[in-house]
Amino acid sequence: MSSFAIPKDLVGSLRDKNVLVLWGPGCQPENVQKCSQELGSTHQCKIVVEHSQRLALSSHPSSTFDVVLSNLIEPHSVSHSFELLTEVVRVMKPNGVIYAVEASDPKVSANLKLTGFCNEKLEDSSANMFSAQKPNFEVGSSSKLSFGKPSVWSLSDALVDDQIELINEDDLLEESDLLKPAADSLKVCGTTGKRKACKDCSCGLAEELGQTTSNEPSTKTATSSCGSCYLGDAFRCASCPYLGMPAFKPGEKIQLSERQLNPDL
Repeated sequence: MSSFAIPKDLVGSLRDKNVLVLWGPGCQPENVQKCSQELGSTHQCKIVVEHSQRLALSSHPSSTFDVVLSNLIEPHSVSHSFELLTEVVRVMKPNGVIYAVEASDPKVSANLKLTGFCNEKLEDSSANMFSAQKPNFEVGSSSKLSFGKPSVWSLSDALVDDQIELINEDDLLEESDLLKPAADSLKVCGTTGKRKACKDCSCGLAEELGQTTSNEPSTKTATSSCGSCYLGDAFRCASCPYLGMPAFKPGEKIQLSERQLNPDL
């Protein structure tokens, strides 16, 4: 069989195996048929032949083939792209092996790793023949880790309220917590939040604490921006609030007239 060479590692190990043979453009149909017949009769294996470009359309079930022989038929025109190897690894059984000749794609080693193959090996450097193995588990499978289960605290569903011992809330209180606070300690300033009344207290705390202040409004000394309002109208400006009032002594309490108390309409 000049156009098809079986790897030495496979001689005598293909019996009762499911073998997929992939061929590419340019291969003579009679050579493909001859290789299929010789493999089936000589090695007593089940042969399925597929064109590499139609493998994805063939809809083979997953984990079907033990061995894949790819591009071993001259003129070795199959390029083992990422897409092709993805379909190949899908239809292979775990621990299945692919034997292939690659003469055109320099990224075949990277494509094998990206699609999940392992144990890549160069079988024949002169013929550019390599082999690779599918892992002993299905690609995409998952397994639960023993330490992955979270520890969750929960009460048993069988427990009822009568069986649960509750803490007496009175045991959580100290003797000091039961004492009634003194009324004086509750008096704080509405502005500062302190127990001491602030200056010019208006919230009534000063009276409650005994710091009584006179209810009479304090007499403020009349002041002037110019300092001459008390001398009379001759010394007052046009906007002076004391305009029209008689002169007064500095510090004397000033009473505004009815005319000044009524706003202009």
